[in-house]
Amino acid sequence: MLESTKHQLSEHEIHDVLRNRRRARTLKYLKSRDETVTLRELSEELASIETGESPPPRSKRESVYNSLHQTHLPKLDDLGIIQYEQNRKVVHLLNDAHQVEVYMEVVPNEGVPYATYYFVIGLVSLVVVSLSSLGMPLFAALPVSVWAGGFVVLFLISGLIYFHSQQKLRLGRPR
Repeated sequence: MLESTKHQLSEHEIHDVLRNRRRARTLKYLKSRDETVTLRELSEELASIETGESPPPRSKRESVYNSLHQTHLPKLDDLGIIQYEQNRKVVHLLNDAHQVEVYMEVVPNEGVPYATYYFVIGLVSLVVVSLSSLGMPLFAALPVSVWAGGFVVLFLISGLIYFHSQQKLRLGRPR
């Protein structure tokens, strides 16, 4: 990853970058590769994701290639998130990309955002522990401390999984 000399990005600039799915996918793909990527390789990958076909149709690859080359990569380069060498048609992720990652919500493969997941298990744990403490049949079969301990372990395991997924998706290192 290369060092950037650009400015601190404003919240508006970051939201402008991430509001476009193609730019957000570009950043995720560059991070997953952690190396220089050609425009052709990037456009084929994004076209494949967008169409769900491998290989994607030629017309889609060309459309993605052109929009990346003419619009998205120059914009990300101007903001100092990537370095796009237009003559060589290669892209590098820069260290300043970490400014964007704070705003990218990690959604696991199942498609459930972590915020929703934590809310649901918190709500379920509250209901189950409450019903157990009230002596409701089925829930009173186990002591409240066992239910509470089980949910604490679930939260700890979930937190570790979340932390691990965040580490893999980091877009850059702070200076």
